[in-house]
Amino acid sequence: ISDAVTLTVSVPRAVLSVSPQKWLTEGDPVTLICEVKGSSTGWTFSWYTLTVSSDSSHHYKPLSDSSRGAGGNYTFSSAALKHTGVYVCRAERENPAYYTTYSNTQPLWITGVSPPVSLIVSPSRTQHFTLVTISLSCEDQSNSDRWRVRRYTDHAQLEDCLLSSWGSQTGSTCKISSTVPLDTGVYWCQSESGDRYNLVNITVHIGVILESPVHPVTEGDTLTLRCLYPYSTPPNLRADFYKDGSLIQNQTTEMIISAVSKSHEGFYYCKHPERGVSPKSWISVTVSHSESQISVLHTLSSVLAVCPYLLVTVVLIFKCCRMRGKTSN
Repeated sequence: ISDAVTLTVSVPRAVLSVSPQKWLTEGDPVTLICEVKGSSTGWTFSWYTLTVSSDSSHHYKPLSDSSRGAGGNYTFSSAALKHTGVYVCRAERENPAYYTTYSNTQPLWITGVSPPVSLIVSPSRTQHFTLVTISLSCEDQSNSDRWRVRRYTDHAQLEDCLLSSWGSQTGSTCKISSTVPLDTGVYWCQSESGDRYNLVNITVHIGVILESPVHPVTEGDTLTLRCLYPYSTPPNLRADFYKDGSLIQNQTTEMIISAVSKSHEGFYYCKHPERGVSPKSWISVTVSHSESQISVLHTLSSVLAVCPYLLVTVVLIFKCCRMRGKTSN
């Protein structure tokens, strides 16, 4: 009898990641990266989006242009609203024939510059206490009822408010009557054709929460942050406020930034010495439309101001060339 030999069999699995980030603005580039752990050669890749049907079952829908991601990278050079969704990948090889399982899900959230519908959250903040009621309403200029509220959570992935046990939808309004931490996720308005608009990140937390705006803040506006606790009266706490891990203001009931700029964009949270720490919230800052117009007008005026000098220079060069031509003749 020979010595015993240990045989270890590793099962190749597909792992999906995203670069540079999953939260994007229209026009940003983004790449989905599919890798097979434990093996790197001989694989071809298939790409899918996760969809939910009318009976709440999940399906994998193949992307029409999978060849774009044949090498393991699927790139959107300019992200559009239609690219918002939940993606998965799978790998296969011919020799020996093998299919990996579907990868982990990877959501991409693309925010529109001026969406046709607004998702109104009440209470108007991104973080919420447990066991409270939240209302999410899709509102457009025509007061249409054609919008449905959907969400993506880590535990249940894609869900429709109208077909769910966690919420009830009347018209274009979804109501969650008693929040729990599992309600934490991304919520949006979806049209009958499947278009997704106005994505909002909602966090439900037991304990201290940060009161922060639901939608991006416009440059020049005032940003007010508060630290709230459900078991104190009033709920405002005197706490420390942090941005990207650094203390920016301590022992205050509210933090106010009177004129927001792009440099204020980042992850914020608050900390109380006895009650604890809130979850982090991303504060996004957008450039106002009027400022964009001023910038364009300034550029145009600069170009127009330079044009006469350029025209005179071209005419002088042309005359000099003609003079030299006559002299040489």
